[in-house]
Amino acid sequence: MKKIVRSPGSATIINAIATGFGSAFGIGLDIICEAKKLPDSINCSNDVGEDTSLMELCVEKVFNHYNIDKEEFGIDIKTKSKLPMASGLSSSSASSNAIVKATSLVISDEFDLKPLSDLEIINMAIDASLDAGVTITGSFDDATASYFGGVVVTDNRNRQFIIKEKMEDYPILVYMPNFYSKSGDSNPERMKLLAPLVETAFGFAKQKDYFKAITLNGLIYSATLGFDSAIAIDALEAGAIASGLSGTGSSFVAVVNNDCIDDVEQAWSKYEGKVIKTKVDNDGCIEI
Repeated sequence: MKKIVRSPGSATIINAIATGFGSAFGIGLDIICEAKKLPDSINCSNDVGEDTSLMELCVEKVFNHYNIDKEEFGIDIKTKSKLPMASGLSSSSASSNAIVKATSLVISDEFDLKPLSDLEIINMAIDASLDAGVTITGSFDDATASYFGGVVVTDNRNRQFIIKEKMEDYPILVYMPNFYSKSGDSNPERMKLLAPLVETAFGFAKQKDYFKAITLNGLIYSATLGFDSAIAIDALEAGAIASGLSGTGSSFVAVVNNDCIDDVEQAWSKYEGKVIKTKVDNDGCIEI
């Protein structure tokens, strides 16, 4: 038996670290998880050479939920990623969502059990990410934007939605510098210093003025984390609708119209790194 699940990454509208309230939207860069049953044990591997601890935690949480003994039943998990790791594009959330969902599908089919619900999958994936230390807030915003696609505005502390809806299918450009920035290594106390300003940006998100929120949030967190805000401003000057730092970096995203893609890409060409072309994702985490 084999199950394959595809889970997209997400880009930041509001980073939740400062206030506990966040917002994000799905993007077309994804992780594919293939899950196959084994006679026993848990075997996890990925194509990016990352540590498999988070993968194993995700599987173990599903096994515990169903009271499955890994000495009597096993699973092989492989992931392939189009998402840059440790770049602020929710690679951990996408991976966790895909693994928990794929593992649940294999076990529920094998033992004729009820599959996990959407929110059970999301919460299990978040708990695994918290246990692994790859997130500070639990990233309910990133996890749900990845899982459902579209745009979400969330109360991360209570894991509740404020807004969940589809997003217009804009092209998205991602600038990836030649270094990484793991969110679990960030200094939350420093980010909380600017909480009043982040609350202003969050006000735009609650009013569904997502593009103002992206840009303002990006400027605030760039200043706090030491990233070059000129990257976002160059994109805006070249015609982007919105641009800002995603997560705690290191990537910047730009929401664009088709007629300014080349101009924004050219504006970013002076920076070391690469530009990735993608689009808004409204499909979310699905079996394929």
